[in-house]
Formats: sequence, structure tokens, C-alpha cells
Amino acid sequence: MHPMVKPALRRAWRDLRYVQFGASQAHAVVVGPVDTASGTLLSLLDGTRGLPRLREEARAAGLPDGQVDLLLSRLTQAGLVDDATGGGPQAEALRQGAGATLDRLRPDLSSLSVVHPEPGGAMARLAARGAMRVQVRGAGRVGAAVAAVLSASGVGQVEVLDGGRAEPWDVAPGGLPKEAVGERRDAAAGRLVRGSAPGKLPRRVRRPPGAPPLDEPALSLIVVAPRDGLAAYAPDRAASGEWIATGTPHLYAGVLEATGVVGPLVLPGGSACAGCLELTRAERDPAWPRMLAQWRSGRRDTVAGPCDLSLATAVAGLAAAHALAFLDGDLPTSTGARWEASLPLLEWRSEQFKGHRDCSCGAVGQTEGERASGAGTPQDTMAG
Repeated sequence: MHPMVKPALRRAWRDLRYVQFGASQAHAVVVGPVDTASGTLLSLLDGTRGLPRLREEARAAGLPDGQVDLLLSRLTQAGLVDDATGGGPQAEALRQGAGATLDRLRPDLSSLSVVHPEPGGAMARLAARGAMRVQVRGAGRVGAAVAAVLSASGVGQVEVLDGGRAEPWDVAPGGLPKEAVGERRDAAAGRLVRGSAPGKLPRRVRRPPGAPPLDEPALSLIVVAPRDGLAAYAPDRAASGEWIATGTPHLYAGVLEATGVVGPLVLPGGSACAGCLELTRAERDPAWPRMLAQWRSGRRDTVAGPCDLSLATAVAGLAAAHALAFLDGDLPTSTGARWEASLPLLEWRSEQFKGHRDCSCGAVGQTEGERASGAGTPQDTMAG
């Protein structure tokens, strides 16, 4: 282990005895009282030394035996210690690989170190993303941007499914470029994903006709980001039947009539699904099924619906953040819930959904996990 005080957290002395790590209330920690010996050791915890060398240097400085281990124990309990060599075999492979890849991902690694307190946890999660496979359904203003962000964040396999050819209104910063207009949407999105990746992506081997299927990792997540936002706002239960049957998590995101939605994140059998949403809405509004059938079957013009570019970008960013939180092992607040914001006020609000008793998904009676918020005053810990 090569311990270091997490460099992502800004350090400031509150007075001569107490030091605060972190400026934001969500992750700030106050350490103290800090004596002279502990202050000296703090400067040595930079990831360049292993434990034996740290103990030797502390002893040479006249510090008592056990001082290093005591300080590290207390700082680790406070979530302030990272391991410059931790994270396991996948993390070591990432370190030994192309340096440019890790350099591209250093801000992401730094962010993960703040969120996950255990030493080496950030690097382990970043490396694990490389083996994950995510499918994005939709290559419009929202879907293409989500795919690009996931790829740029180190997700190893990002597939984009969509039909037809890119239209001028599909073009967006961070999404499909203007050169893609007229090209097949899935091909243009695939090029966007490859160009956004921090390193070289593994080539997908094409299977000749009649050849046995290739082994590939199971889908970690499906992001449903249709160009027609109705399919995200009121998702079709029939379309998600296969995902429910195979236990594949899926997250809805889109823009409908100047309203952006992110969620719900569906954990099959564990949180409300599209069927639960549909049944719940029908109970509240008996006319809803009739209107929904008309909207779904009605012929749409070729001109795109109301999808403000800035709102679509915000939705894509929030959806990608929720997707990455889930891939990294957390349950974001979109689990069994939907976040929604409408122009012009853009006040984000959430609505929680319960599993419906008449839905066959099996989520009725289940309680979705919640991540405790760290917001408030900085945490205090004694380290001296």
C-alpha cells in the first residue's frame, strides 16, 4: 500500500490545531486536534512511499512508534486516504496501459475518490467500467450525447441502436456532428462513441452468417433515450418485456414538449417498471390509456418535436451521471423514480413510483435502496 491523503479534497487550516479537507459540505471533513508530529506526517502521505518507508522516515524524525499507523487508521476511517497502488488487477492493468488513457480519465478518478471512501476504491471502479457493456437506444439529441459521455467516462462497450438517417435537427454539441446528416444514425453514433473513448476500444468481431454466437459480456445497463420523448415519458410496457424477463436494468431519459425526464431506473423485480407506471397513471386518470393509444398510433410528421437544445443537453448529462453512478455500484435517486423539469423555469422535481399490484414484474412490495446524503456541516474526526 502507498497511502496518500486524497488530493481531490482542498486542504485548509481552520486554526492552529484543526485542518479541513474539502470545501463542499457534502464531503468536507475536519481533522483535529493535529499536533506537530501528525502535521509532519500529513506532508509525507503523498502516495510515493510504502508503509515500511513511512515508518522509517517517521522514526528518523523522532516520532514515536505506531504514530504512522494510528494516523492512517483515523484518516482512513474518515475516508481521507487513498492507495496509489490499489484497486486490484484491473486497476494495475489500466495503470500499465497507455498513459494517455489514464490521463484523460484523471478528473473522473479524482471525483470517484471523493465519492468512494475506501483506499483504492476509485481506481477499482474506474477500471471496472472498461469491462462493462451498455446499450443506448436512440441517437437523437439526448441519446447520442449520453453514449458519448459514457464512452468518454471509460465504459468499455457502448452500443447505440437507432434506425433511419440523421436529420439536421439531430445535430448537437457533444452529440452527432453536422457531417453526420444523411448518414445512418447507428453508424454515425458508433463513430461518435469511438471518437469519444479515452483510449483505443477493442474491435468487435463480426460473426459470419451461420457461425455460432460469440461470447460477449451481458448488458450492464440499457439507456432508453428515444428521439420521440413520449416513449421515455410514458414507456411502453411491451417494449420492456424482454428486459424484465432477462433481469436487465434500464434507465429512461428524453425530452417531450419542452419537458425533460430522467428515470425511472428500473431494476427488474426490485423497482417499478414501465408497466407499473402505466397502471398507476391509468388509476389516476381513467382516460389516460385511451389518449396514450392515440398518441402512440397517430402518424407523426417528419419534423422533430419540441426539444430545446440546452434542455436536451441537461437531460443527457443527468442521465449519464445516473447511469455511471449505477455502474459504479450505487443506486441513484432515479431508482424507481423520475426526475422532471420543464421550460422556462427548469425546476427539477422528482416523483417516486411503487411496484403495482397488477403488474407481473414482481416489484410490488419491494423497497428500493437509498443512498444516504452527506450534505450538512463538515464531519469531524480526531486525528492527533
